[in-house]
Amino acid sequence: MPVLLQVNQIHKSYGATVILDSATASFSSDQKIGMIGRNGAGKSTLCRIITGHETADSGTLSANSELRLSYLEQHDTFEPEESVLHFLMRTTGAEHWQCGETAARFQIKNEMLDLPVRSLPGGYQTRVKLTAMLLREPNFLVLDEPSNYLDLRTLILLENFLLNFRGGYLLVSHDREFLKRTCDHTLEIESGTLTLYPGNIEEYFEFKEIQQARKEAQNKTIQKKRDQLEEFISRFRAKASTASRAQSKMKQLERLKTIEIAHQLSTVNLRIPQVERKAGIAFSCDDFAIGYPEKMVASGIRFEVHRGRHVAILGDNGQGKTTFLKTIAGQLAPKAGSFRWGSGIRIAYYAQHVSLSLDQEDTVYAHLARADQEGVTNQEILAMAGCFLFRGEDVKKKVKVLSGGERARLVLAGLLLSKSHALLLDEPTNHLDFETVEALGRAIKKFHGTVFFIGHDRTFVNLIATDILELNNGKAKRYPGTYEDYVYHLEMVAKGKENESDAPAPDQSESEGGRKKTVVEEAPKKEKPNPEISKCDQLMKKIERRISHYTQERNKLLEEMRKNPLHYSKERNMRLKELQANMEEAETEWCSLQEKLDRIKSSRHA
Repeated sequence: MPVLLQVNQIHKSYGATVILDSATASFSSDQKIGMIGRNGAGKSTLCRIITGHETADSGTLSANSELRLSYLEQHDTFEPEESVLHFLMRTTGAEHWQCGETAARFQIKNEMLDLPVRSLPGGYQTRVKLTAMLLREPNFLVLDEPSNYLDLRTLILLENFLLNFRGGYLLVSHDREFLKRTCDHTLEIESGTLTLYPGNIEEYFEFKEIQQARKEAQNKTIQKKRDQLEEFISRFRAKASTASRAQSKMKQLERLKTIEIAHQLSTVNLRIPQVERKAGIAFSCDDFAIGYPEKMVASGIRFEVHRGRHVAILGDNGQGKTTFLKTIAGQLAPKAGSFRWGSGIRIAYYAQHVSLSLDQEDTVYAHLARADQEGVTNQEILAMAGCFLFRGEDVKKKVKVLSGGERARLVLAGLLLSKSHALLLDEPTNHLDFETVEALGRAIKKFHGTVFFIGHDRTFVNLIATDILELNNGKAKRYPGTYEDYVYHLEMVAKGKENESDAPAPDQSESEGGRKKTVVEEAPKKEKPNPEISKCDQLMKKIERRISHYTQERNKLLEEMRKNPLHYSKERNMRLKELQANMEEAETEWCSLQEKLDRIKSSRHA
């Protein structure tokens, strides 16, 4: 494929801070590139230079005459009360039928086209912008953090769109799973330079580890040789009979050069100060309703959560996730019913816009020192600051000079130091690079307290969630499966292979919230359904879906191996073994349930 776009020797700095330094790379229409790098490394800057929203200090940007570049707008350009259809026609010049046909790919259909864009939930507004991007008929896309604030359904739609897109793209994301699924190349920005690798993010990290280990091993060998030469020189250069040999060894020593290893970015290792581990109920609600004075959002909510559980609050944008979190945090009054926290539980709430309430004159350290509780040391404060990229002199910065992302990270760091028994987190991963996201996920997973959180980063949610609460169509229910089951179900719905109603049903012995309930029924005229048979059927269907998921993934990997027989991937081989083991385990479990079902049916008709 011809090169569509080339950045050559790009340099960009803001004041004394160098962002890009002789950055060079070439992109073609067959490359699906995931761009990674630490916060502040220059990912967004490079995107803005490519799209023409910013200019480089030096260097060149060359575009092929065949390039049709399109990008996902980060800022809304919707006019007041402008309808979806009007926006699409105005910004792309496409006919109304073309707009409707393309919008339908993102499940924007019929009467939705006539609604004001600004009246739609955030996820649907992003779908409108994606539709506009596609209507321009591009062959190369630039997407800077497109998954921020997207609900899972929209993220899956975006994923499917990118997988089927006939062209190349440059995609910035902190969601490792999203990058793994959509990108076959990896571009890293580190220390101002660009490295483009012909493999996905996992393969790139494996390559980096191998390269690093090779350099370290070679440097050890060179250092050992240097030590030997230095010892020889010091012993023999004073003697006339060996002086010439010593001189020769000195020349050898001068030629021995170690391979320069760039400064290693420290691996994030985040630790949350622990609280006492306790048993019992952490949270309960009964006939609970949430909303605003003029609007009911969800009602009839009834469930309990035990201490130490980590509850993911999931659902489409606009269904009430943030409203629910605000209400149990005490920021909003319930519309009806009641809820209560367990005895002695202190809660800490991280809201998406809480950083706006920071004291402008506080320093980073002063805010964290005020946020901590007794028993948190000065070293822990500095360590937590470092984990959120406030290192060295950065802790002396005042809040008023921090960017929006830095303020959000500061609030999150302070909240984690608070030694609260329950953490309420609304999209805590925004503004974090994926290494910090995953470090935060690992830390929360070990946290003994209770957590309610909203998040769409699949790696992060999968690390943490022990329970799932789904808000949809004015109701809240506990999802009975794992988070992987939930994601798989939505993927099948997006592909038209399952309906919404195909989701596994909860155990019939439990209410929506997981509490036991007593059901009194009149004697049926017909034979009463056996709850054990129903339960076996449900579990077997759930296992069948898992087996189908494993089979599809295995077949995809085997097809990749068939097409590229010379390409070795350690990660792929390990995943194949994992999938085979998972399939065998699932099939054994299914067979056991089938035998149990046969025994139950036999005993009923005996």
